[in-house]
Amino acid sequence: MKQSKRNGFQVMLGLIGMVKPLMGIMCIAILMGCIGNLMATFITVFGGFGLLHMLGIDQEMSIQVILTCIILFAVLRGVLRYAEQACNHYIAFKLLARIRHKVFAALRKLTPAKLEGAEKGNLISIITSDIELLEVFYAHTISPICIAVIPLFNGKRGSGRGQDYRNLFGKLNTTVLDNLYGLEEILQYQQADKRLEKMQEQTKMLEETNRQLKREENRQKVLTDSVILAAGIVTAVVAGVLMSQGKIAFFEAVTVVIAMMSSFGPTAALSALSNNLQHTLASGNRVLDLLEEEPVTLDITTGKEVCGGTIACDRVTFGYEPDAQKILENFDAAFAEHKIHGILGKSGCGKSTLLKLLMRFFETEKGKISYGGENVNTIKTESLRKHISYVTQETFLFQDTIENNIKIAKEDASREEVISAAKKASIHDFIVSLPAGYDTKLAELGDSVSGGERQRIGLARAFLHDSDVIFLDEPTSNIDSLNEGIILKSLEQAREDKTILLVSHRKSTMSIADEVIAM
Repeated sequence: MKQSKRNGFQVMLGLIGMVKPLMGIMCIAILMGCIGNLMATFITVFGGFGLLHMLGIDQEMSIQVILTCIILFAVLRGVLRYAEQACNHYIAFKLLARIRHKVFAALRKLTPAKLEGAEKGNLISIITSDIELLEVFYAHTISPICIAVIPLFNGKRGSGRGQDYRNLFGKLNTTVLDNLYGLEEILQYQQADKRLEKMQEQTKMLEETNRQLKREENRQKVLTDSVILAAGIVTAVVAGVLMSQGKIAFFEAVTVVIAMMSSFGPTAALSALSNNLQHTLASGNRVLDLLEEEPVTLDITTGKEVCGGTIACDRVTFGYEPDAQKILENFDAAFAEHKIHGILGKSGCGKSTLLKLLMRFFETEKGKISYGGENVNTIKTESLRKHISYVTQETFLFQDTIENNIKIAKEDASREEVISAAKKASIHDFIVSLPAGYDTKLAELGDSVSGGERQRIGLARAFLHDSDVIFLDEPTSNIDSLNEGIILKSLEQAREDKTILLVSHRKSTMSIADEVIAM
């Protein structure tokens, strides 16, 4: 995933740009915040009047008036503060929901080409903690910034380290996920110490970056406090000079100093946010990067709705990287409809890549892929994939019931339809042998079933989807010969009016194919 070199101000502009639909509420929050901080200043000033009155220094207001004003300002301060925070949090939670929607829409556009090989821990960090940190920005930062802008320059100094911290946090997430999901392999090959050492190194780097951020925060706090103190001293000196010249009374000089010092309250509060602000700006930058990431293959939103007929590859050339070795070069093939076509070859010869090109996960560098004579790049992407059932080598299972996992292919399917699909995939007998049958809930990532059972659930999805075209990528690689025969028989029985592309490195799988292409 690319990383843009935005400064803190540019990140803030990008995040604030998302507030446009709620700008009216934001203006109300800023107004409430400004008036509320004036009330806080008045409370301090009138408190000073009360102290002077107790010391017997002459002034125009009585103690009753002073106390009444303090109580009134305190009540107004509380109400205005509540109103400001209510508006800010309303904006924050509305926007977080909208940002999550945009992020998942962006991931949908980037999948699968741009996300293959991406660090999953980093993506999880962006989707969870990075977006959650933006709540601090929208709920606690925008309106204070509009009230007090002085400490913002620190954002530029700390934004780089904030970005480093978020990136390191994402890498540590990835390592933790790898260690959890690869725990059996780690134990088997005695890699525990090495993996632990890697985690400790990443943790140390994270802690060091955090210490640097803390140092920046402390410097910012010292600087802010120094400015406030210097301003107070200058104001006191000027007030003393004016009082010595008889131009203002003593109580007026004290009032001016108190008013000036209390007016720095929002600035001091924003300074305290500086460390969180650095983290937030870094998180915001990562979210903006994801939203602006360009997909490798753009979806076709307008075009042909149907993709029937012969599937043809005309001198197709493709490589995953421009300068890397080509996976396919000048590849020609024609897959006639309503037949079973076998694609046989060793691992790494481009069989799976061909299916991804036919699904238009990637675009060809040269040559053309067509369905019924229609270039795949002119067929509406949603319609293309709707007419294809694609079973990959690794079937992903959600943490849900077996029935709901199969119904991913057709959400409104009845139990009878699910059972029929499961029987075709030779998984029905296994499912009914479980205590809860089709209502059995699978563990995370489907770890409660074997690789073969996971693959057969994927096949059941394909049968339930009941599309015109079926792509099967190594559908029997994790299945014994008996079950392979049952599944191949089911495929042969379901072949009517369907075009099936069967990819495998096993010759036995090709027994039902009408035509076989060796790659």
